[in-house]
Amino acid sequence: MKKSANRALLLLILPLGLFTAFHEARSQDATAIIRQVDENMRGEASYNEMTMTTVRPRYSREITMKGWSLGNDYSLIVVTAPARDNGTAFLKRKNEIWNYVPTIDRTVKMPPSMMSQSWMGSDFTNDDLVRGISIVDDYTHTYLGTEVIYGRNCHIIGLKPKPDTPVVYEYVVYRIDAEYLLPVKVQNYDETGALVNTVHFRDFTRMGGRLLPATMEMIPENKTGNSTIVTTTKADFGIKLTEAFFSMQNLTTVK
Repeated sequence: MKKSANRALLLLILPLGLFTAFHEARSQDATAIIRQVDENMRGEASYNEMTMTTVRPRYSREITMKGWSLGNDYSLIVVTAPARDNGTAFLKRKNEIWNYVPTIDRTVKMPPSMMSQSWMGSDFTNDDLVRGISIVDDYTHTYLGTEVIYGRNCHIIGLKPKPDTPVVYEYVVYRIDAEYLLPVKVQNYDETGALVNTVHFRDFTRMGGRLLPATMEMIPENKTGNSTIVTTTKADFGIKLTEAFFSMQNLTTVK
């Protein structure tokens, strides 16, 4: 009787142990996948030319911009058109972010409270465009399963910010192309668990020697007819940049 009881207990415990080991392995896989996605999208150093179209029910607005980045800590974005916004720039150096407004020749250091505000009147926040955190280092990652989206097999991975990480969104769900390890769909949630917006990535195109989603569209929840579309027209991942490039002087003078 005792042997039978022990055997029954073992049969109950063994699947639980296998499930736990599988869950831990998938969580490790999730972090590895997110790390590769980050590397595929960003690279160590990069230069991009982009067009952003903000769509509203009664109008649309288009701006063009250039962007440089070095790792996670340094980035510089400069608006090149329309003429009234030409020269407007944003600089990130580690945990500090500045905005230069050429019409008043003024540079403003952006406090953390401004990171959740709209970027250039779009559906993106300042944090979305000049991200001050790392999706690899500042989140824990959970493998949630798989799904077919737009005819592509995708991993589903949940991202939860680590304690004391300053974030705009409290939970993020990535759908990632399983073949190319590039984002296909990202959903951002607030602290109540409500969906805030969805970002769609499409038009995979080879630029700068790598495959990238040329189009990124953000659609806010509960705002019918609103969207913001960012189209990358040029990318260079072979550019040589140093920390010195991301200076206050370049913030006001780079073209």
